[in-house]
Amino acid sequence: MAFATLLTAMGMAATAHAQALDCADIVGHDFGVPDLVVTAATPTPVGENAPVAHCLVQGHVGERTGVDGNTYKVSFELRLPDDWNGRFVHQFNGGNDGAVVPALGNLMNADPADSALARNYAVVSSDAGHDGAAHPEAGLAGGARFGFDPEARADYGYGAVMKLNPVATKIVEDYYGEAIAFSYGVGGSNGGRHAMVQATRSPDAFDGILAGYPGFNLPRAAVQHAWDVQSFKPVTGDIRTAFKPEDLALVGEAVVAACDGLDGLEDGIIADSPACQATFDIGTLTCSADGANACLSAAQVEALRRIHAGPTNSAGEALYSNWAWDRGIATGDWRFWKLESPIPPWNNMPLIATMGASSLAMVFSSPPVDVAGDPASLEQFLLDYDFDTDATIGASDDVFTESPLEFMTPTDVDNPELSAFRDAGGKLIVFHGNSDPVFSVMDTINWYEKLDANNGGAAEDFAVLYTVPGMGHGPGGAATDKFDAFDALVDWVENGVAPSHLVATATPDNQYVPELIGVTRKLCPYPMIPRYTGGDEASHESFTCQ
Repeated sequence: MAFATLLTAMGMAATAHAQALDCADIVGHDFGVPDLVVTAATPTPVGENAPVAHCLVQGHVGERTGVDGNTYKVSFELRLPDDWNGRFVHQFNGGNDGAVVPALGNLMNADPADSALARNYAVVSSDAGHDGAAHPEAGLAGGARFGFDPEARADYGYGAVMKLNPVATKIVEDYYGEAIAFSYGVGGSNGGRHAMVQATRSPDAFDGILAGYPGFNLPRAAVQHAWDVQSFKPVTGDIRTAFKPEDLALVGEAVVAACDGLDGLEDGIIADSPACQATFDIGTLTCSADGANACLSAAQVEALRRIHAGPTNSAGEALYSNWAWDRGIATGDWRFWKLESPIPPWNNMPLIATMGASSLAMVFSSPPVDVAGDPASLEQFLLDYDFDTDATIGASDDVFTESPLEFMTPTDVDNPELSAFRDAGGKLIVFHGNSDPVFSVMDTINWYEKLDANNGGAAEDFAVLYTVPGMGHGPGGAATDKFDAFDALVDWVENGVAPSHLVATATPDNQYVPELIGVTRKLCPYPMIPRYTGGDEASHESFTCQ
């Protein structure tokens, strides 16, 4: 590969682009955007949060007063590298948003030093239209109180990106005096949701989109929080003690024992997850009458069976999705989300019972439900949740005219086609861990299967899904969790090279699979599975996507 072509494939231009404006001039420059306020433009040398010299632009757009009397605006920062590569990344952030995360451009390759800014991309980041620290008096519920303003809800769902992206690209192009060659949208978790939503709402805005472990169906996934808490509570009367770490380690070991060899090699990686779902039976771990060790109580087995089946109403109608059995159930990530946290101010309650509960109440219920911000009140909200009457994720009224499903999910979420994005030439890569405890990989698989069917079995022409065995909500799980999906996206967008397999390895400090550090494995485009076909067991080249 020629050097210039190699640089392009890696997302870098062979030559730097000159600047048409000085950084200091940006504050007073007229970009033709009436509601844009640039508060600072600062030349920034290499240092902390500055892998390359750049101009840091800070400001906001769309300031207004909400129906709740609070001030709202889309605050942002935009980083413009001195040696710009001609490209742009919109960094989509996670959680409830509410803060301007430094616009470094996490490429989700488990290497924080290898960011979009470090590669000389221009990068923008925002708070998605609200200040999550505006209500300290509300305790743990403060970050979700923006849910009492319908436009703030819509901005969180999709509006902030649509308001900011054209402004950010205008600043970039005026600053450098030339058009952006390629634009990318990148995010994980709620940021992955932002990415998938924009593929339907702004199909021409991004040439390539990378969505990691996406919460694209977030209101439905939030209903699962109540389902989980109501399932775990009866086991011991305290969700934090429903399962000891060794109980979940037992489950993880049992899944490995039942499923590890299904892909042709016993290596701790359950690559053939579909076969595992048909093979593994949690009931085999039920304690027998003789009090055998290494087993689960009938109540524990029922709780795990119930949460993996997913929430339903009294008529048996599914409210979200089923979940995959995988070895990552034994990790700290799974426990932190579902059962217990190490955070004393949360009363050591898990994330679903603190931040998750307030989001379900104030953002994903319509109209919003006011809930106190102490751990006990948030847990009680979930314990009292009625799956027949309280699951108002599809409801609207004269004030909240868009339902949570409407403002949070892709516009075609239940029957995806992505026709406008496809016809605009956009490319999409989605990846999702099979052990994700907050967004079900089974839901993402179901979405992709519908997308493929609606595109005549040719979704792979513009959209590819990778499922990652053992990985939870991002890197760090019992998985080969380090891979370069962004490089594959750039190569696809800029060079027309469609992605095939990704080469994955374990992160250097992976505590769950130290034996796999230095080992490489293939991630195959769904629905293919990497099967061991002989040769060096430490090499991905010994596996074939089938």
